[in-house]
Parts: sequence; structure tokens; C-alpha cells
Amino acid sequence: MTQLYSDLIIDSELMELVGKAFKESLTIQQQQALKAKIDVDPQFVQCMELSPDKLAALVENNPLIAIEALLCLLHSSQISEYLTALVNMNMSLHSMEVVNRLTTAADLPAEFIHLYISNCIQTCHKTKDKFMQSRLVRLVCVFLQSLIRNRLINVQDLCVEIETFCLDFNKIKEATALYKLIKTLVSGE
Repeated sequence: MTQLYSDLIIDSELMELVGKAFKESLTIQQQQALKAKIDVDPQFVQCMELSPDKLAALVENNPLIAIEALLCLLHSSQISEYLTALVNMNMSLHSMEVVNRLTTAADLPAEFIHLYISNCIQTCHKTKDKFMQSRLVRLVCVFLQSLIRNRLINVQDLCVEIETFCLDFNKIKEATALYKLIKTLVSGE
């Protein structure tokens, strides 16, 4: 078997994995295979048929693959469309994981980060189920603390919105901790 033929078989198998990645969670080995291909050949992302419309499915089913793909697309002309899709998708642990990883790996526009944070806060307020709301608030607080501690957001820019959020959910200990962190940073600056 020639090298070209074996490469075609491998790429064909990887493309099957890509199709599967939009529909269901891949195994760790499958994720590693796709990640390895993207690492070796970042142009492979162009072949994945990823679009802003399909991003939510990839984020929810395979956030690590979504992160790798978005990192490859950061300098493409379409990145603003992908970032807009991230802002507009339903807030979840996976979408926060993707945004958190992207913010630590690259300089993202402050406007995107602020819109994403505002979307998270609005989602918490709109959630009617108290158990789910409490869970989301805790996730958002931990997410915001991570962004603040890693100096990925300017607290001054979002101070009022985050403080209001913390006060609205002051019965949740993570919200209280976030409020104290913000007050410490604001008074220290």
C-alpha cells in the first residue's frame, strides 16, 4: 500500500469522526486523533465543514475539538461570526469551558468577552428552575473569578453589572466570594 493511499484512508476515517463529532461525544482516543490531525495540519479545520451554525453542536458534544478548531480559525476572516455564534448559543458548562480556554490561549476582543458575560448573567436571571439557576450562578461565578484572576477582563468595565449580579444572588456563596473579590480589586486600584 502506498503512503498516499494510506493517508487517504486515515483522512477518510478522520472525516467520519468529524461528522460524528457534531452529533455525539467522541471517545478520548477519537478526540486525540482529531486533535493530533489539527495540530499537524491546521488547514484540516477548513475541511471539517464547521460553520457558525454548527458550532453549538460541536461545543456541546466535543468542547475540546471546538477549542482546537476555533484556535485555528482565530486569524481567519470569519472569526467574528464564530465568536458571535458563541455569544448567542445557550450558556452551558461546555460553552464556558470553550470561552475560558480561548481567552487564556489568545487575545479575544473585549467586546466579545463582555457580551458573553452579559449573556451568562441574563441566562441566570431568566432561568426559572431554582436548582438549575443556582447551579448556573455558581458556574458563572467560578468562570468570572477565573477571568478576573487571570487578568483577562478589566473589572472596571463590568463592575456594575457583576456587582448587581452578585447582589441578586447573594445567598449563593460563590456570588458572595465574587463580590468580595471585586470589592477588593476595585478598592485596591
